[in-house]
Amino acid sequence: MKHTRIKDLLNTTEYGHRVTVKGWVKTFRNNQFIAINDGSTLGNLQAVIDFDQTDEMLLKRLTTGAAIAVTGPLVESLGKGQRVEIKVESLEILGDSDPERFPLQPKKHSLEFLREIAHLRFRTNTFNAVFKVRNALSFAVHQFFYERGFVYMHTPIITGSDAEGAGEMFKVTTLDFDNTPRKEDGSVNYKEDFFGKPTNLTVSGQLEGELAAMALGNIYTFGPTFRAENSNTTRHLAEFWMIEPEMAFYDLEDNMDLAEELLKYIIRFALDHCPDEIEFLKNRLLEEEKSKPQNERSEMDLVAKLHFCLDHEFERLTYSEAIEILRRSKPNQKKQFKYPIEDWGADLQSEHERYLVEKHFKKPVVLTDYPAAIKAFYMRQNEPDEQGRRTVRAMDILFPGIGEMVGGSQREERLSRLQQRMEEMDIPAKELDWYLDTRRFGTAPHAGFGLGFERLVQFVTGMGNIRDVIPFPRTPNNAEF
Repeated sequence: MKHTRIKDLLNTTEYGHRVTVKGWVKTFRNNQFIAINDGSTLGNLQAVIDFDQTDEMLLKRLTTGAAIAVTGPLVESLGKGQRVEIKVESLEILGDSDPERFPLQPKKHSLEFLREIAHLRFRTNTFNAVFKVRNALSFAVHQFFYERGFVYMHTPIITGSDAEGAGEMFKVTTLDFDNTPRKEDGSVNYKEDFFGKPTNLTVSGQLEGELAAMALGNIYTFGPTFRAENSNTTRHLAEFWMIEPEMAFYDLEDNMDLAEELLKYIIRFALDHCPDEIEFLKNRLLEEEKSKPQNERSEMDLVAKLHFCLDHEFERLTYSEAIEILRRSKPNQKKQFKYPIEDWGADLQSEHERYLVEKHFKKPVVLTDYPAAIKAFYMRQNEPDEQGRRTVRAMDILFPGIGEMVGGSQREERLSRLQQRMEEMDIPAKELDWYLDTRRFGTAPHAGFGLGFERLVQFVTGMGNIRDVIPFPRTPNNAEF
């Protein structure tokens, strides 16, 4: 008999027909009640077995984590906590689970412990919910862009360029580390490497995305990116996924409009399609916060926080205006910021971004026109202001609890200005000559942004650590599984 998914059975109102269910034992109580879960839902299905008519050795094998198949009539449950249950007529153990060795027993486990057994943590309700939400958000990204006529581009994972000019990249090589070929001056002879030149794992698909946008109009990339940043924070990963749209004939205003529309679309999709998972995660977060001091608890529960972003127009202001607000703020005047704001030109930290969103405006914030000195070479340059300060047409979107969610800009479409900026930042124009061709042949205003997918998943699920929203986190000294 074909098996039926538990999610479908829990929603049925038809009783009496024989069904087969396959899943894993969550608990086995009183030698009679088996709670089975097959991953299709957070809820378990109860199967009731007649222990007097069942082999004792079979009963002993009904341990937490064991995979089983049960067949019997689906009946209305008389017990509390479930509407339906299976009256077991036949039971088969598909895979045993040694209770002495299986690490996920029916008790509460810390998230730190679960990270150590990331290959098994999918079996917990928390991670069932997190990765169902991640799945829905991923689908929503593609649906959003497909509905708007964007072309999905697969940009390279191995690249010879550093899009951000940050230099924090993982090198890709086939050279023998114990016998590296050298030139006469002692430098590595990359001519003998696989690609004949230095290559890295990509930090962004943006530059290649721009090439496509200048022919196809509107494109987006959605794939893995890599940063060799030795950062052990709750917001950083060495391998993460990025959503990067690039749009021809867009200016900064168009860019901001699209980013706000995308974020609201995705959050709404999650609320509409994962109500059970988000409710579970909301309650998990409320329970977790009970152990925190009152002043460290969130002012909003998870669902309220999601609606906070849906129900408000994002506040838009310039970096210069934000600096003035922060400089005059109580936390800055009372020296409560870890990084005090003193002068224009400071690189905003997460504490500043969260103050603007959570305390000052009480809505998501879009900051524009950042100092050129703290932004990438490809951003469109503004004319110097009255004070002679140089800014670029950049924009960052800031969210509660997270800080920066989106970073983007109008791109510099003027060849001479782009070349001048690259020279200022010591970016070799020869290596990016292919990129400069988009400015030589039919250049046009265009814009784009990057959205770190894991930060979005972290926001929508309420998880406190970014390592808990990607299946197998890659961080300094950690590349397990």
